[in-house]
Amino acid sequence: MSAEPVSAARPRNRRQLIVEAAGRLFSERGYHAASMEEIAAGVGITGAALYRHFPNKYALFAECAHAMVDRLVAALDELPSDAAPAEVFTSLIRVTVAHRASGGVYRWEARYLNREDSRLLRAKFGSLIGRVTEAAGHEDSTPGGRLRVVAALGAIGSLTMHRTSIAQHRVEELLLACALRVVGTDPVPARGSGRSVELPALPVPRSRRAEILAAAVPLFARDGFANVTNGQIAKAVGIAPSALYRHYPGKADILAAACLQAAGLLAQAVDRSLMDVADARDAVAALAATYVAYSFEHTALTRVAEAEFVGLPAELRGPLVLAQREHIAVWEQQLRLARPELDPRQARVLVHAGFGVVVEAGRSLRWRDGPENRAAVTGLVVSALGL
Repeated sequence: MSAEPVSAARPRNRRQLIVEAAGRLFSERGYHAASMEEIAAGVGITGAALYRHFPNKYALFAECAHAMVDRLVAALDELPSDAAPAEVFTSLIRVTVAHRASGGVYRWEARYLNREDSRLLRAKFGSLIGRVTEAAGHEDSTPGGRLRVVAALGAIGSLTMHRTSIAQHRVEELLLACALRVVGTDPVPARGSGRSVELPALPVPRSRRAEILAAAVPLFARDGFANVTNGQIAKAVGIAPSALYRHYPGKADILAAACLQAAGLLAQAVDRSLMDVADARDAVAALAATYVAYSFEHTALTRVAEAEFVGLPAELRGPLVLAQREHIAVWEQQLRLARPELDPRQARVLVHAGFGVVVEAGRSLRWRDGPENRAAVTGLVVSALGL
């Protein structure tokens, strides 16, 4: 007599598995492009089973957006109150490494949270920053100390924004040293942090196509690509919505043009910055100052290019991926010349950590442009890179 088939037991951590799978998909595809059916398939359950845990996609998305900070806070809760900065950062790094594929949702996609969830997320991160600031021996009320901690967390969080393959113990060591350097940055501006940077200006719109692009970028930056309609773009330009299609096949093509414009401006700025450098260390400092100046001066354009890239169809990503790789390759080459002990993967991780410093420090400063803020953030980037 054959035995009755035994049904698979429902895993106790199914909700956690769902959040992890959804976080990966939201990070890869963006909130609006990801579907509940794809998420259910990623967990190996039916759509009906998924809806027993979450009533709709927004509820699942909101939990994903909060998941990373909740994990980081839980990790700190397990440490003694007098834990040294190295212990604190090591704990945060291990959580980030463990949830690398899903942990970046909060960084860009959180702009689609409703007001209450957004307020709560900011409050959680504010509390986390305060605890790390205290552990690092800085006064929470001191802007410089808090900025250094925010920058260090940006360096750690950068791991969720790229896919460089590197052994866990090596990335932990690399990011720990990076974070400790950042929080210990001397208030005196680092080498090259005060250099003057002349950036290429945004082109003056001299055609209808250029006017459409110029009107769309601030809308995408403010409301998110998925929330902006063709009608809103057309209204901003002063044309009928149907007229858009004479210049762009669709809204995604406008986004691709914005991303390419951002990449082109940055490439021009990098070429200028490296024209008169003395050595590799000077080149890295020049790259840092240029990237910081670019991020502060073209905030809306950079925000759109970085945050909305995942929403582009695959066929429009090719030129942008190539531009990104070329930009990172310049940094990697100069950093390895300045620090020969680094291998290519280590250098790439540090370059992305530097970008993470700019994003989070810039946000903390509300992107208020000026020589002091540019110099402060540039100094933090140079420290993150180990110079």
